[in-house]
Amino acid sequence: MAKIIYTHTDEAPLLATYSLLPIVSAYAAQAGVDVETRDISLAGRIIAQFPERLTPAQAQADALAELGELATRPEANIIKLPNISASVPQLKAAIAELQEQGYDLPDYPESAETDEDREIRARYDRVKGSAVNPVLREGNSDRRAPASVKAYARKHPHSMGDWSADSKTRVATMGQDDFRSNEQSVVIPADDTLRIEHVAADGTVTVLKDSLTVLEGEIVDGTFLSVASLQAFLTDALAAAKAEGVLFSVHLKATMMKVSDPIIFGHVVRAYFKPVFDTYGDQLAAAGLSPNDGLGGILDGLGELDNGAEIQAAFEAALAEGPRLAMVNSDKGITNLHVPSDVIVDASMPAMIRIGGHMWGPDGEEADTLAVIPDSSYAGVYQTVIDDCKANGAYDPATMGSVPNVGLMAKAAEEYGSHDKTFEAPADGVIRVVNAAGEAVVEHEVRTGDIWRACQTKDASVRDWVKLAVNRARATGVPAIFWLDEDRAHDANIIAKVRTYLQDHDTTGLTIEIMDPAAATAYSVERIRRGEDTISVTGNVLRDYNTDLFPILEVGTSAKMLSIVPLMNGGGLFETGAGGSAPKHVQQLVQENYLRWDSLGEFFAIAASFDHLAEVEGNARAKVLGETLDRATGTFLEQDRSPGRRLGTIDNRGSHFYLALYWAQELAGQSDDAELAAAFAPLAEALVKNEDAVVAELLAVQGTPADIGGYFRPDETKVSAVMRPSATFNEALASL
Repeated sequence: MAKIIYTHTDEAPLLATYSLLPIVSAYAAQAGVDVETRDISLAGRIIAQFPERLTPAQAQADALAELGELATRPEANIIKLPNISASVPQLKAAIAELQEQGYDLPDYPESAETDEDREIRARYDRVKGSAVNPVLREGNSDRRAPASVKAYARKHPHSMGDWSADSKTRVATMGQDDFRSNEQSVVIPADDTLRIEHVAADGTVTVLKDSLTVLEGEIVDGTFLSVASLQAFLTDALAAAKAEGVLFSVHLKATMMKVSDPIIFGHVVRAYFKPVFDTYGDQLAAAGLSPNDGLGGILDGLGELDNGAEIQAAFEAALAEGPRLAMVNSDKGITNLHVPSDVIVDASMPAMIRIGGHMWGPDGEEADTLAVIPDSSYAGVYQTVIDDCKANGAYDPATMGSVPNVGLMAKAAEEYGSHDKTFEAPADGVIRVVNAAGEAVVEHEVRTGDIWRACQTKDASVRDWVKLAVNRARATGVPAIFWLDEDRAHDANIIAKVRTYLQDHDTTGLTIEIMDPAAATAYSVERIRRGEDTISVTGNVLRDYNTDLFPILEVGTSAKMLSIVPLMNGGGLFETGAGGSAPKHVQQLVQENYLRWDSLGEFFAIAASFDHLAEVEGNARAKVLGETLDRATGTFLEQDRSPGRRLGTIDNRGSHFYLALYWAQELAGQSDDAELAAAFAPLAEALVKNEDAVVAELLAVQGTPADIGGYFRPDETKVSAVMRPSATFNEALASL
């Protein structure tokens, strides 16, 4: 039987799965397709790390490792929903919830002093940050707005804030002594084994990472950010925000960059509250209250200290004295500095640009903002868009073009910070990458506390990326621009490979160029304003940024993107958009039984999964399912069946009902398979007949709290009951 693997992930996408998956499974079964699930949620990944501590009923297999192996095989067909890319505070919260549910899990060790603590921390470190994506992405990324979504956005343009030519909003970035400027890069001449080591000023050698296997032609990079320069930069940025009367905000990636960016975030918290840390820093550290975890965690822990009220008053005084902070939730007093994973650059910067260069201030009003992006690698992308909006006004979703993306990410390409190759320098000295012959191939002089990191990009990944870019350019007739900066060490090596591998393809009549990121941005937004499309061909981190930036401006959200990963060995990975996992949506469901999550990205991924299955296995019915689902999704958009934003309108569950209705109608009316049409005709008739009853049952549950039995690991029985409250719909679906 043909098989699709549907992943259980986290938060809103997980809750939506309990409503959508029964529909998909029932429809797929009619085509001889079995839909299986695998739990790769944060909670599931934690549980899989400690089998020896759990009962047989509690233990579960390492589904992520299983899917990682499957992704290397040609039969792979995986639908991957958004995960929590866990910061340390989220990881701790998930552990605490599982402990309350009876799981015998150890606490996360803040400092690993013993061998046991080091082992525990190593296990937890395997699941935090962007731990899932590098394992599954055995191919490069093809992400774009489906034609139906783009057409809908043009017909029903979303709101855009007004831009003023005299807006004070701008990006502040280091430009020197940062990751971009300190980068070194080398192409490995032959298969080798590397190690990363720190050599202290007194000659003491500490191995930071041993037995790092690399292949011929692989690119290995190392770089560091000077903490002294960071601190000086932050001091200047805080003074500038105060003098200019704008909000201060910092924009990092404390999820993908799970080691480096939380440390940087901690330095920002220290810089803003310098008087507090000068006076109470040692006491806070002794109490385990780290600025790396954010202001919120420190404030929550002050109640345990004898002089907690005194320290809280000092924080409040610093807030009153410093520049106004941008807010995550001004009503609840949650600032930009409360939680490192609350303000993620790839989502927060596009949202700011979309509303006219504003963020929300402590008074609940919008205001111009100094957006602090310490590392200068891609800060220029956002500054270029801001400059364009100041000069030309807001973009018009009704007429603007599109910027699809081809992203280099296969085999963990360029996953800076998502792995075990990022370190805080333990002392003054040198951090270097040494080959098996004992030769240093990358070497940096560092000071105590400097943040050093390395990454790898395999040659085969680059070759496949170039092929995908050429194929997309040929399929669309749209210019493909490689966003690469010849003045950056890593990009210079990538450029050499791109120029070599482009020669393997017939590019006659195609526009394929290489531009640095700021120039590529300017080129793309100029075309956007003319209604023209431009393919951005980027590295992995910039892929993450661009697949939020442009979709949020074009179609209002990145969750509605078609995201296909053609796996290098012939399988398919179908991701459901870049919309995050929406914790606020979970909170709303628990408070008032209303789930705002839009599953449109899932609809596109499911259709593409069926199409892939039809192509590789010759399953004609899978092809019918994919084609009819595409048409049903078009009707879904035209009829505006996405979830509303307030009680009394259909939410995620109602949107799933309407998709099921339109899909059943398409299947009943198609002419390619009479037997399949006959199977769905009664269901289509029943859903149309009972539409009012189903909608009434779905609306009736709104407005009261919902018990799902857990945030990170909900109770399956409870959450299924919450997400499938219409007996009429459930009975009709069961009849299929």
